[in-house]
This record gives sequence, structure tokens and C-alpha cells, in this order.
Amino acid sequence: MKKAKWIIASAILFNSGLFAQTQRKTNNNLFKVYTTADSTNYRLSLIDSGQSKYKGQPFENEVTVFVDPSKTFQTFLGIGGAITDASAETFYKLPKEKQEELLNAYYDRDKGIGYTAARTNINSCDFSSDMYTYVKDGDESLSSFNVEHDRKFKLPMIKAADKTTGGKLKLFASPWSPPAWMKDNKDMLHGGRLSDKYYATWANYFVKFIKAYQQEGVNVWGVSIQNEPMATQRWESCLYKAEEEANFLKNNLGPLFEKEGLKNKKIIVWDHNRDLMYQRAQTYFSDPAVAKYAWGIGFHWYEDWSGGTPMYDNVRRVHEAFPDKNIFFTEGCAESFNADKYQSWSLGEEYGKSMITDFNNGMVGFTDWNVLLDETGGPNHVQNFCFAPIHGDTRTGELIYTNAYYYIGQFSKFIQPGAKRIIASSSRSQLLTTAFKNPDGKIVIVVMNNTSIKTPYSIWINGYALPLMALPHSISTIVR
Repeated sequence: MKKAKWIIASAILFNSGLFAQTQRKTNNNLFKVYTTADSTNYRLSLIDSGQSKYKGQPFENEVTVFVDPSKTFQTFLGIGGAITDASAETFYKLPKEKQEELLNAYYDRDKGIGYTAARTNINSCDFSSDMYTYVKDGDESLSSFNVEHDRKFKLPMIKAADKTTGGKLKLFASPWSPPAWMKDNKDMLHGGRLSDKYYATWANYFVKFIKAYQQEGVNVWGVSIQNEPMATQRWESCLYKAEEEANFLKNNLGPLFEKEGLKNKKIIVWDHNRDLMYQRAQTYFSDPAVAKYAWGIGFHWYEDWSGGTPMYDNVRRVHEAFPDKNIFFTEGCAESFNADKYQSWSLGEEYGKSMITDFNNGMVGFTDWNVLLDETGGPNHVQNFCFAPIHGDTRTGELIYTNAYYYIGQFSKFIQPGAKRIIASSSRSQLLTTAFKNPDGKIVIVVMNNTSIKTPYSIWINGYALPLMALPHSISTIVR
């Protein structure tokens, strides 16, 4: 009898609207808002905090970001940038206190933006001051293999970065070219192909690199098979058709990693632009002998040469077709360096738009290109100068932060490795958004306004709304 009365009373309470009021009283949805905005001093600044209130159905003319934590998708791996020869050389030309500042700025989550991923080059790349390999010319046995070249700059910086993360740095390594004597054009530059007779030797080169780094105290989390395998460049480059890369993986690199006790190392295929990534993914992942060795597919953002829209949908297509494979952004930067454009707001907005869209399409992690370059956008032995989020002026010893650093930080500082992406849906196109649920249960919502319109909006979660303001050309991270 008591139970029946309780049910009736509950129904009356609900129908009278008091149930909703009770819900409102017990709501503890506290939010903090961190913002980077043009024409302000806001740079990852805590600018607002508040508690959401019961809203119910939003009106049609209101701008709303709808978040649904109950719908979860891919697991977040991490965010980072490349420690190239150029980054490390520039780093060690700076005063000690600036070196410490840079390490904290990138790799400390409290003092900086909490990078947990890094990339480095196997042999030289364009962002090296010189051309080099780890073996003597023509040494097919690889008996001369050593990483002495990297001990001066790269290895010490990688170790310092890893220490700042507390040993959590996921480092992957990519070759731009095998030694010239392994290639059909006998040149590390200008494309060319790995000669068939050196497939096994080149696979062994990867093994020797990983083990040499381990002996130096650096753990290599993974490798990509080839940087930009469809690009003939004036710098270090090597071409692979999809079938050639697949054959190298299934017949050489994958089996050798297993044999040498390196089965846990992640192998990334493609490592080139979004434009051809579906054809490459289909070739790799439709072959079970290839798919069993490939952890995932890497991609860059340089396909947009004509000023059109980047091929974002191709990332989604790969995720739809091969949901068990990881999609990892392995390189991107603003090209055509010009010191007069250090503070150009478009630098950061390119990162924000790309990261939000690619995360929503299934990307698990993001690795920027050089973490640090000098005042020339180098050093670079082929004058291919670019922007980095931070530049070090080796003449004055000062660090120059572009807004790209802060835009990337709006993600990397707050989203924790192991987070799950959740639904974030904007009711108006001027606001781009993505969201994650961290392992500790916190909800992280990123909202970007790349227009000049100051836009009032609300974050809406299960009937509760938090009113906010999206400043012109801004990006905000809302943490609940």
C-alpha cells in the first residue's frame, strides 16, 4: 500500500512541474571557460565560470551547442609536434632559461599545454641542416649503423621533452628517404624508389634505429613507413605506390618486427595528404596480411593547393569503412614563412578548423610539424622555410609565440589521453565544435568562432543550458 501511494505521489509531483524544479535544485553542472581571442589579451585565459540551469527546449532562433555525453566514439591518443633536427638545433642555440621555458610551454600540462606525442625523422629531412644517414655508403650489412649524428641535438631534446611529460611521450619516427645507394635514382632527393633488392635491408634499418634509440634511453612508440610516399620533392623523398608500401609491410617490416621482439611498435601507413587516403586505406586494410601489421593510417593537410576546401570528408570515409583502424594526423604547418606574419590570426584558425573537423570525422590524435624553428623559419638545407607554433630568435634568445600555439593548446591542455569523443552539435555554422569525455569524467567542449560576429550561444546538455559569448575570431574550451 505504501509503495502504491509513493507511485501516485511521484506522478503528481512530475505532472505538476515540481519534478523539474527538484532536478534544478540538485544540478551541479559547474563549468569553466578558457578562451583565446583576436584583438584581446586572452590566450588560454580563464574568462568565465558558471552553473548551467534548466532550459528544456531551446528556441529556434537561439544559437546552441548540443552536447550528448552518452554517445561515445573514438579514443583520444594525444597531441604533439615534431622534434626535428631543425627544432633541436634551434633549441640548443637558446639560453638555458628559454630552453626550460619551451619544455614547460609544450610538455607540462599545468605550466603549458601538455603535449604527449612527438615525431622525429629517420635520416635527414628538409628540416635538417645537412644530409645524413646512419650507415656508411654501400654498407649492405648495416654493420656501421650508429646514431652518433643525433646525440648532439635531437636525442637530448627528445629526452628532455619526455622527462617533462613524466615519461609519457609517445614518439614515432618517419623516414624521408633511405640512403641513396638503396634507391633506383641513387639520390636521397628528388623522389626515386626503394630498389627491390633492398626491401629486407631497409626493414632491418628500422629495427636498428629503434634498438639504437632504446640503447640511448629513448623509447620509440611507433614508426610510419614513409613520409609523403607520393611526393617527388627537391628534398629527401621516396615514392611508393599503395601496393608497394603494402608489400613492404606484409613481407618485410611487419614480420621482422615480430621476429625482433618489436611487435608492440605501432606501424602507420600512408603519412601523406587527405586527398588519396581512401584509396590507400582500401589497398592496405582490405588485405588481411597487411591489416594485421598496420596500427593505422597517418595523414597531412597539404592537399589544398587551390584555395578550396580541404578534403575533410576523406577522413570520415576511411573511418566509416575501417572503424577498427586508427586515423592519426602526422604533419601540418603553415608554409611560406614570413616574419611579418608571426601574429597573423589565420595561423591559429587553420589549426582550429582542421582539428575540430578531423576529430569529428574519427581522428584519434594530432601531431604538428616542427615544435620550434628559428627566426628564418629554419634551419632547412633546401630553403623550404615554414612557420612553427613557437619560434626561437637565435640572435636575441627570445621565444616568439604565434597564436597557433594557443589554438592547439585549447585542445591539448584539457583533453586527456584515453578520453572518448562525444557528440557536440552546433545549431549555427559560424560555431565549430567538438567534445570529449576525459577518463576522470570531466567533459571538455571546444567551440570556435572564425567569423567577425560576436555570437551569444548556450552549451546545452540534457536539458540544462549555460549561456556564453563567442567572441569574434576566438576559440574556447569549456570544462565541466
